[in-house]
Amino acid sequence: MSIPAPSVLQPARCQVIPIPEQLLTLRRQVVPILGRLLALRRQMVPTPSQLLALRRHIVVVLLLVLSASCTAPPDRDSVSVVDSVRDSAAEAEEAIAAVDDAGRTVTLAAPARRVLSLVPSGTELVMALAGTDVLVGRTRYDEDPALAHLPSVGGGMDPALESIVVLRPDLVLMWESEAQGTVRSQLNAAGVPTFALQTTDTSDVFSAIERLGRLLGRDSTAKALAARVRAQLDSVRAAVVGLPTPTVLYAVGVTPPMTAGSSTFVIELLGVAGGRSVFADIQHGWPTVSLEEVIRRNPDIVLLPVSDDPAVRVTTLKQMPGWRELPAVRDGHVVTVPAGLVNRPGPRMGEAAAALARAIHGK
Repeated sequence: MSIPAPSVLQPARCQVIPIPEQLLTLRRQVVPILGRLLALRRQMVPTPSQLLALRRHIVVVLLLVLSASCTAPPDRDSVSVVDSVRDSAAEAEEAIAAVDDAGRTVTLAAPARRVLSLVPSGTELVMALAGTDVLVGRTRYDEDPALAHLPSVGGGMDPALESIVVLRPDLVLMWESEAQGTVRSQLNAAGVPTFALQTTDTSDVFSAIERLGRLLGRDSTAKALAARVRAQLDSVRAAVVGLPTPTVLYAVGVTPPMTAGSSTFVIELLGVAGGRSVFADIQHGWPTVSLEEVIRRNPDIVLLPVSDDPAVRVTTLKQMPGWRELPAVRDGHVVTVPAGLVNRPGPRMGEAAAALARAIHGK
């Protein structure tokens, strides 16, 4: 028996499946198998280029297996099994991309499943979008008891890089600042994708929800979360209609006095809650101001964000020279709010606005 020369060997053609329902059934069977294989491979944490190569190899094998039993050439107007698998593979291989707050396009081969956030508000966003199971670590500032079992990588601004790499994250969230540039470069050099956040105002938070939802493969969850936060803010805004609008000093610090600019999320939430910053003319950032200027502007209320014993903080302020002469302090109009809630631009902004409204209006 002679073996035909290569020139006369004919490539196999896939048989046409003229019944759409059969085609859809086969597609539903093949695509989950492909997805499970890719999920198993992702547990080994390959680089994005290796993962894409693996997917292509799997698709080629599937095509060869399917074509081995095919004989009839496809009709031009019909859909073949190979076409269906090729379309499904193309969908599976489509990269996920989002632009971070450093202006960089961050591309992932698949939705992030091992996430580390060096920003506490970012940690809360991830939890709201995908739960705690996708988080592989935490910082010392992540105080939620649900995260206590996770290994700590230190501080958000000065993390232990070796600890991060050992955790094998496929996405690290970090604050966008010049100081973080070195950390980001070192992580990128180690093959760890990073996504920079700079949530200054409330619109930045909603943008972060959308983009992180995309990178986590939770677009619909992100839309629902954004809608829920907006509804909470609308509810607080409606509740304070017709109430007085006192002037407020949001005292981030007291030695020296530090407050928040009117374009920050905190002062935006203060406005939602029915208050007005006594330093509304300062637009940006978290400025340091003089105690003399605080006394001159004479706020109706001093809001003090605290993370420890509120009573001790208020008592201490009342005893401090200069502060004790301020009418709001002297007359008992110093109110504390939880710093871990109000100072974090994340999914709990609605709760923060409600806390500010209670502090301002006493109900």
